[in-house]
Amino acid sequence: MSSEPSIFELPPEPIDPVAMARRDLKKSLPKRFWKEVDCVTEENGFAIHLDGKPTRTPARSHLLLPNRALAEIVAQEWREVGEFIDPSSMPLTRLVNSALDAVTPRRAEVADDCVRYASSDLLCYRAEEPQRLVERQALHWDPVLAWARASYGWRFTLAAGVIHVAQPEETIAAVRDHLHTIDNPLRLAPLHVVTTITGSVLLALSLADGAFGPTAIWNAAHVDEDVQMEIWGQDSEALERRKYRERDFRAAATILAGL
Repeated sequence: MSSEPSIFELPPEPIDPVAMARRDLKKSLPKRFWKEVDCVTEENGFAIHLDGKPTRTPARSHLLLPNRALAEIVAQEWREVGEFIDPSSMPLTRLVNSALDAVTPRRAEVADDCVRYASSDLLCYRAEEPQRLVERQALHWDPVLAWARASYGWRFTLAAGVIHVAQPEETIAAVRDHLHTIDNPLRLAPLHVVTTITGSVLLALSLADGAFGPTAIWNAAHVDEDVQMEIWGQDSEALERRKYRERDFRAAATILAGL
């Protein structure tokens, strides 16, 4: 065991069938090896110590958070670990690891990936029917577009249906410039997560700015799906997939709120 522990280095092997996978998954996960979890003030932030030893990311970077409040939230994930260390149950830690290990050396690339969503943002494609969906999209999406216009001067073109509509070049350039000013990987990583989960960089940026809360953004991202289920009935598989997406979404929202 390393003197400075890291997790997520022993991914479960894909075993089939599902019943065997569930049985063997626990065997492939490392066991919890600590008793005490503490947040410790260090020179550049707040570290999480397991039995007095600082945690590291999979790339062996120190896992540091910018303030104690956020460090305590992440530390709680470690306190709640049971007999086995299951990374899938630790979305905050996974996201922090991703920010420090993957986003830090690729900030421009990650920012540009978010920019690509601005060219076909979810909020710009409107249904023509049923009326319930038309009204619901307007209710949830128009305030975000109004926020973007009032806060940054960004004007987006709306389209009926799913046929691509080109956005003003100056708008895309402005969004790109804004995203490239974000040099904190702990901010950029959750922004990217929310963008990809919702299909909207505008929803992600409005969440990061605190213009709208996580629940409002989550509901806005699922307007189409919710109306379809209201009309045709619930889709259990879609709801199960949504549950896992929401876990990562809430983790990203928590980090953005804690910065």
